[in-house]
Amino acid sequence: MLNLSKYTNNLIEKDSIFFSEHNSEISYPEEENEDYYSLEDNSFWFSHRNNCIIETYIKNCTSTTFFDIGGGNGFVTRGFQNSGIETVLLEPGLKGCLNAKKRGIVNVICSTLENAGFEQDSIPSLGVFDVVEHIENDLEFLKSLHLYLEKDGKLMLTVPSFNFLWSKDDVAAGHFRRYKLKEIENILKKAGFEITYSTYIFSVLPIPVFIFRTIPTLLGLNKNKNVFESHNKNHSKKSIFEKILNKIWALELMRVKSGKRILFGGSCLVLAKKK
Repeated sequence: MLNLSKYTNNLIEKDSIFFSEHNSEISYPEEENEDYYSLEDNSFWFSHRNNCIIETYIKNCTSTTFFDIGGGNGFVTRGFQNSGIETVLLEPGLKGCLNAKKRGIVNVICSTLENAGFEQDSIPSLGVFDVVEHIENDLEFLKSLHLYLEKDGKLMLTVPSFNFLWSKDDVAAGHFRRYKLKEIENILKKAGFEITYSTYIFSVLPIPVFIFRTIPTLLGLNKNKNVFESHNKNHSKKSIFEKILNKIWALELMRVKSGKRILFGGSCLVLAKKK
């Protein structure tokens, strides 16, 4: 287990999970951690996102310590941990933390970033994967991440792309916005970061998302359908398009591994360095 006293002295350990002394309201609906826990291991979406994240980190970063901020059930954390990188999961939802321990995550902190009490300029690298869209003031949040990172520290993030894809699924998930790649890059630059690598991923997903989520939302259809049902239907590896999608994801992953960009997709992936 990582010695967390190097980063903060504001935590209390209980049953191998570290807790902050104070709790804060979060935008993400915590009950969905339980729903996604049963979905993640069989989802092409979570699997491909993980592969792209890990390969980007391995190609561009040298630090062997990584903090997964707002990492839910620890699916991404486990990917880093299995790659030999000592990883800390910081997750404010207790259900997510308990699920992460079931997954074998060694270092788990149940807290928001603000309440964890990290020392400034102490963290070598961190990630916020589909987290920033849950933060109302995204610029101030990214500025706070900048403060905690050590000199030349790396920040990696993913966010959903394109506001024209907005649907009730975004509302149900607690999103405030979606992003163009250039938009999230500009916000990162304003927060004091230098872009190391950026790309879209999930190149073919905007079309089905627009047809099956955005259009029904605009027409006021499927009002009672929840976000978990939508993910469960559209992200399962058992889809009849599995073989086609796997070939597409393999091609995308090759581009990510080689440092090339994908020009269009359902998510943005960005790696940035603290100036």
